[in-house]
Amino acid sequence: MADFEDIAIAIEDGIGTISFDRADANNTSRPQTLRELCSALDSLETDDSVRALILRGEGKHFSAGADFTFLDELTRTPPAQIKSTIYTHFQGAARRLYRCPKPTIALVSGAAVTVGCELALACDFRIASEDAMFQESWINLGILPPLGGMFLLPRIVGLARAKEMCLRGRRVKADEALRIGLVSEVVPGETLDERGREFAAECAEIAPLGYAAIKEALHRGLETTMEAEWTANVANQAILIDSEDFAEGLDAVKNRRKPSYSGR
Repeated sequence: MADFEDIAIAIEDGIGTISFDRADANNTSRPQTLRELCSALDSLETDDSVRALILRGEGKHFSAGADFTFLDELTRTPPAQIKSTIYTHFQGAARRLYRCPKPTIALVSGAAVTVGCELALACDFRIASEDAMFQESWINLGILPPLGGMFLLPRIVGLARAKEMCLRGRRVKADEALRIGLVSEVVPGETLDERGREFAAECAEIAPLGYAAIKEALHRGLETTMEAEWTANVANQAILIDSEDFAEGLDAVKNRRKPSYSGR
C-alpha cells in the first residue's frame, strides 16, 4: 500500500483501521487527505483478509472540517474545477464509505465538523466518545453539505433535527447524538478505541455476502419502491441461499455452534 501523509493505516485480526493523522491539531481535510482516503478504502475493500473497517481520528479530533488554506483557494478556483475536486476526492471518499460492502465504523472523538461529520454519516455505525460533537456548519460559510449529509440526516434523525443541523449549523454533542440515534453508543474517551475494535470484531464475524446484500438493499430501499424491493430481494436471496455461507450458517444453527464464514 502507498505511503500516506495525511492518514495512517493498520490491519490487525481482520480489521482495517484508517486514522486521520494530519500534522495540524484539528485533523482538517484537504484534497490530498481525501485522495489518500479514497486510495486506502479501495485497497482495504479488495483485501479479502479485511472483514471490517474503522475510521477514526488520531489525537483530539475526528476531523474538524475542511482546511482553511484549501477553502481560501476555492475562492479563486473556477466552478468547473471546484465541481471536479469535490466529486473526485471529497464526494468520492463518502461514496466509497457508503457503498463499501464491508462493515464500516466511525469512532468519533472531539469534533466531527462538515467534511468529518459527512464522512462519519456515510459509515454504517458511529460510536462516540463523551466529548464528541457533530456539526454540519456549511451554512455558516454560505454553502451546503455536498457529501451526502442532506440525504442521510433526515433518514437518521428525522427532518426537523436535520434542518436544525443543516440550516442553522447547530452543534450536536455526544449525549444528544445518542438520544436521537445519530450514534450507536457513547463511551468514555479512553475506551473508545478498545470498544471500537470489539464492535468491529463482532461485525467481522457476520456472513460477508449476507451483510453486503442486506446493506445494499437497505440503501436501495431509501431511494426506490416496495415493489422494486420485493423483486430485487427475491433475486438476491436466491444467490445467498446458494452460497457456502448459508450452508455454514444453517449447520451452525442446527448444531448450536459458532459459524465460521468464508465469504463464498
